[in-house]
Amino acid sequence: MEKTDSDHMKQEQKPSKDGKNKDVRLKNIVEDEEENGEANKEDHVHEKDQRVVTDHSGKNVAEILGKNIVEKDQEESAEAERRDVSPSTVVRNNYSAREEIKFLSHLKEREKKALAKLKAKIEEVIRWKVVVTDEDRNNVNETTDHEKKDEAERREVSTPTIENSLSSTEDSNFPSDWQEYEKKALAELKVKVEKAIHDNDLFKSNKERMHLEAIAKSILEKESKVVGQKEESTEQDGKLVNEGKAEEKAEKKDDKQGKDQSKQDIDEKKNLTEETAKESTDVTLEKEKVNVDKDIALWGVPLLPSKGDNATDVILMKFLRAKEFKVNDAFEMLRNTLHWRRENNIDSILEEKFDADLQSMGYINGLDCQGRPVCYNNFELLGDNEIYNKILGTEEKRETFLRWRVQMMEKGIQKLDFKPGGVSSLLQISDVRDTPGPSKKELRMAIRQLAIGLSPDNYPEIVAKNIFINVPFWFYAFTALLSPFLTQRTRSKFVFARPARVTETLLKYIPAEEIPVRCGGLKRENDSEFLNEHAVMEVLVKAGSTENVEIPVLEAGITLIWDLYVSGWEVNYKEEFVPSQEESYTIIVQRERKMGGQEGPVRNSFKNKEPGKVVLVVENLSFKKKRVLYRYKIKNSS
Repeated sequence: MEKTDSDHMKQEQKPSKDGKNKDVRLKNIVEDEEENGEANKEDHVHEKDQRVVTDHSGKNVAEILGKNIVEKDQEESAEAERRDVSPSTVVRNNYSAREEIKFLSHLKEREKKALAKLKAKIEEVIRWKVVVTDEDRNNVNETTDHEKKDEAERREVSTPTIENSLSSTEDSNFPSDWQEYEKKALAELKVKVEKAIHDNDLFKSNKERMHLEAIAKSILEKESKVVGQKEESTEQDGKLVNEGKAEEKAEKKDDKQGKDQSKQDIDEKKNLTEETAKESTDVTLEKEKVNVDKDIALWGVPLLPSKGDNATDVILMKFLRAKEFKVNDAFEMLRNTLHWRRENNIDSILEEKFDADLQSMGYINGLDCQGRPVCYNNFELLGDNEIYNKILGTEEKRETFLRWRVQMMEKGIQKLDFKPGGVSSLLQISDVRDTPGPSKKELRMAIRQLAIGLSPDNYPEIVAKNIFINVPFWFYAFTALLSPFLTQRTRSKFVFARPARVTETLLKYIPAEEIPVRCGGLKRENDSEFLNEHAVMEVLVKAGSTENVEIPVLEAGITLIWDLYVSGWEVNYKEEFVPSQEESYTIIVQRERKMGGQEGPVRNSFKNKEPGKVVLVVENLSFKKKRVLYRYKIKNSS
């Protein structure tokens, strides 16, 4: 009994010891939380209250205290929202430092870094929200409204962005496809052109006025030289006279009178010359006002909108697109183009003759996939020093070269149709293989004039794509230097192809039967065997695999002709005839050989003596897939 009572007494004393230890721990927690911050202190006070109540009452009232804490947090969150402060700050203040350390201990190093970055961004957002007051926010809103208003006004003045037109290969010539801002800009430009033609102001007449003033100035300079000579002769005569003071005075008086008389004569001539120049200028201006030329045309299309030619809208739309639908800029561009054509006699340039060396530099041949004429420039000929000196050796020769290039543009334009829906642009391909580098000053100047001034300014939207093939590395750097002087729309028309990708690039724009053989296509000059009606077929050969192109020959005595080309070649190729009869032997038409990367298209023929098939075998040795282009034609023996 005594032992039991003592044990009972020890058990009754244990709770008091535990309670004392718990009070000590709570006291330590409170002291720690005072150091960590007021918010952490409140959190642990809640924990202390919960533990004490549980110990003394024996009942768990954590749910009641938790409800109170949640209500308090909701009130603090609502207050934070009213102050435009993120509720995350309240949660952060109630977050225990020990719990945070415990939480971070379970994270990996990369997760810790990601969490730190996220917290830094949240802190930055919260600080920005605190700094921006209601007044600042109103100012920001007002500024934004003003910017939106200015942007809307700019759009109303016909200066919208034309992202869609930049991405398209060629803009539509159908008025029904034009957007509202395009139609509005066109209407404004037509009004300006109509007024300029009626006021005889489409061509700049200031040059004629300046020309007349230059003539008057030259006359005055000649007269002044005559006066100087007279004064010198008079002084010499005065020095030679030594016959007395009276005679010297008399001679001086005579000389003075002569000078005065000569000055009066010069003044009268000067006045007469200025009056004559003014009268001639006024007469010229009056003639300009009276003689209104309503038949002004560009590329054979009348520019007077009141004539009602639909092609006029297409021409004017090209100038608008070149200037991003800025009406005033497009109008000035049109005036400059007309002035340039008149000053350089461009309308008669098709009648001019050039040397054979220049004629071999370019030609127009074939159509692209959209029916546009294709202009080829053989600039690789400039790699020959002799030809280079003949074409670009002097400034005069360079000017002749540029004039020939203008003639090529005019020849291409002769093949265009500016009616709505017609083909109103051309494709330009320039082969720059072996072209001298930028160390050649004449070549640099010619390229700069063609790329920056001549074509974009005077032939807007005439070239749909400008493709450079067999491009050397220096050419990329040189065009990069020119790009700041070009508009985004002009730069988007440039396409560059290294030697290994020439055929692949051209096939995106031109059918294989229209690409010349020297460019990796199947078109031969004066080809009597194949016409455009013979379709070109395509087969893809995977890397490391073999493909057989089989052409059936169902009757005996038939001649089969075929063309075949593999992009980039680097394959093994052979041709054979396989008879239909099993007991017959296979005939080798072309033994297997390795085709290099610079090989051209293969053309061959075979006349069979029995039915069978011609098999063209292509074995791809490279790690890239190859594109095989081929066509064939069957000729019955006569």
